[in-house]
Amino acid sequence: MKIHESHNAPNPRRVRFFLAEKGLEVPYEEVDIVNRVNRADEFRQKNPLSTVPVLELDDGTFISESVAICRYFEELHPQPPLFGTDAKDRALVEMWNRRMEFNILQPIADAFRQRHDFFKGRIRQLHEYAEVQRLNAEDGLDWLDRELGNRQFIAGERFSIADITAVVAIDFGRVSKITIKPDQQNLARWHAEVSARPSAKA
Repeated sequence: MKIHESHNAPNPRRVRFFLAEKGLEVPYEEVDIVNRVNRADEFRQKNPLSTVPVLELDDGTFISESVAICRYFEELHPQPPLFGTDAKDRALVEMWNRRMEFNILQPIADAFRQRHDFFKGRIRQLHEYAEVQRLNAEDGLDWLDRELGNRQFIAGERFSIADITAVVAIDFGRVSKITIKPDQQNLARWHAEVSARPSAKA
């Protein structure tokens, strides 16, 4: 078993963060996305969409998409529970994780992808859309700051994958100058607490 990843990309960090919370160690193999190794035929056999991370199992199965990889390990190692503890809790964690993906991670990623030279010639880019998504990301951080005024973590009183998604997204936002504002005290408090976890350095 091993995970194909690019260490500086946000989605592989989500998986490393998750596994560190579980206390699990899995070998990693670096994929050179700068030189487009992920777009070569050999890697496309692992993941035809050319994205990282990809979990390669010992039986030859390849699992891509960071949340799918995390769910695999949650099933094998349910403690500590990062996807919830019962039907209602799991639904709430899923709801909040999806909200973090759609309202925080996606606009922050688009603000980078749609403008940065790294993606020039790799994807279709529209700089005006990058600016729209930057504004959407800032709106999302305002909303999240208000939400965090009445609970410790994003999905409630327990740390979950929703927190991992959000903190990875916000940290990645710095490259596009999307940051927590001085008046977003709830968000700053949460970010400091989550960032202080040893797993955040994975």
